[in-house]
Amino acid sequence: MREIVLDTETTGLNPKTGDRLVEIGAVELVNHIPSGNHFHVYINPERDVPDEAFRVHGLSTEFLKDKPLFSAVVDDFLAFIGDDPLVIHNADFDMGFINWELGLLKRPAITSDRVVDSLALARRKHPGGSNTLDALCSRYAIDNSKREKHGALLDSELLAEVYLELIGGRQAALTLVSSGAADQSGGRTRYGRSRPARPRPAPLAPRITPAEIEAHATFVQTFGSETVWASYWNSEQSGSPSGASANR
Repeated sequence: MREIVLDTETTGLNPKTGDRLVEIGAVELVNHIPSGNHFHVYINPERDVPDEAFRVHGLSTEFLKDKPLFSAVVDDFLAFIGDDPLVIHNADFDMGFINWELGLLKRPAITSDRVVDSLALARRKHPGGSNTLDALCSRYAIDNSKREKHGALLDSELLAEVYLELIGGRQAALTLVSSGAADQSGGRTRYGRSRPARPRPAPLAPRITPAEIEAHATFVQTFGSETVWASYWNSEQSGSPSGASANR
């Protein structure tokens, strides 16, 4: 299963009043494990960046003026996210901006049914507490010391860790080995058996004595010749591969 954890930075709070995207960051999860693949771009908003927004993310009008327009990166962005679920903290905000920008280019909006709002998950799991990204990092002992300002890619990476904690997947991911890799228990991976178990260097010693084997044979013969047990015994005596083993 592929999921995309996504974050944006903007010039303000409302695209309907002229605010625009200035940064998109996204990281890929495969089966709830970060794959290392990511998407990151700064965007020229074609307007100035207010001081209030600059204090949040540190992206100035001067810095952004030579960056690509959203129209120049939209195809790469859509190709990266594909049709997979999007994990976003306070998703209405980010999706409002993304769909506004898509609308300006006459592109179809991204529907809400493919969006997972991690803020809603956090509020259900921790009602009454603070569920900002910083608060959740603190709750789950996730190192966010590099987060001096908001940044779309860094925030996506932190959110990926928070999301895994929220769904109970982080601890499971820590116990997983890489796909197809075997541990030292005879070829068994966390996903199942990937190759046959190694043969023992020497067969195990029998757990029953010859006298016990003979006593068992005598006992089985008392059942008569038409029983299932008798057919097993006859198969063993004839050396048939389908016969039951004395160590079954």
